[in-house]
Amino acid sequence: MDKQQVLAFLSSQNIPYEITEHAAVYNMAEAAAIPMPYPEADAKNLLVRDAKREHYYMITVRGDRRVDLKAFRRQYQTRALSFATAPELMELLGLIPGAVTPLGLLNDERRRVALYLDKAFMEAPGRIGVHPNDNTATLWLKTEDLIAIVRGHGNAVHLAEL
Repeated sequence: MDKQQVLAFLSSQNIPYEITEHAAVYNMAEAAAIPMPYPEADAKNLLVRDAKREHYYMITVRGDRRVDLKAFRRQYQTRALSFATAPELMELLGLIPGAVTPLGLLNDERRRVALYLDKAFMEAPGRIGVHPNDNTATLWLKTEDLIAIVRGHGNAVHLAEL
C-alpha cells in the first residue's frame, strides 16, 4: 500500500485519523523541526533483524526515546540485532529509509515482521503519530486502532516496556 491506499483503507474501515502534511523527513531530528499538533505522540520506528535474517522486529517508541538494542535483545532473548538494510526494508515492507512505519506491515505479505510497540503509547490520550507509508505526512490515530490494524493483517503485536 502506498500513502493514498493507506488513507483509503483507513476510511473504508471507518478508522478516524488526522493527517499532517509536511516536507519529507528522513530522521527524528528533521521531524522535530516541523511543527506537529501532537509532538508527544510522534513515533520513532526501527526495523531490525537478527544475525541470521530469520526474525525481523519493528520497534516503535516515542520520538524522543532512545532504543537500546542490547537491552531489547536480552529482554526478548533474540540473537544479535542489526538494522535492516534498505533492500530488506523495500522487500519486506515496500518502504524506503525514513518512511519506516507500523503501517508498512500492511505490505508484509508473509507476516515476517513482529511489532514491538512501547506501552507508553497506551497512556492517555492513547494517540500515536506514524507515517502513512510515505515520509511526507504523519497520521495521528488511536493507538488501539493501530494495534487492531496490524493484528488484523496477521502480524504479531507486542506491547513492550522499551
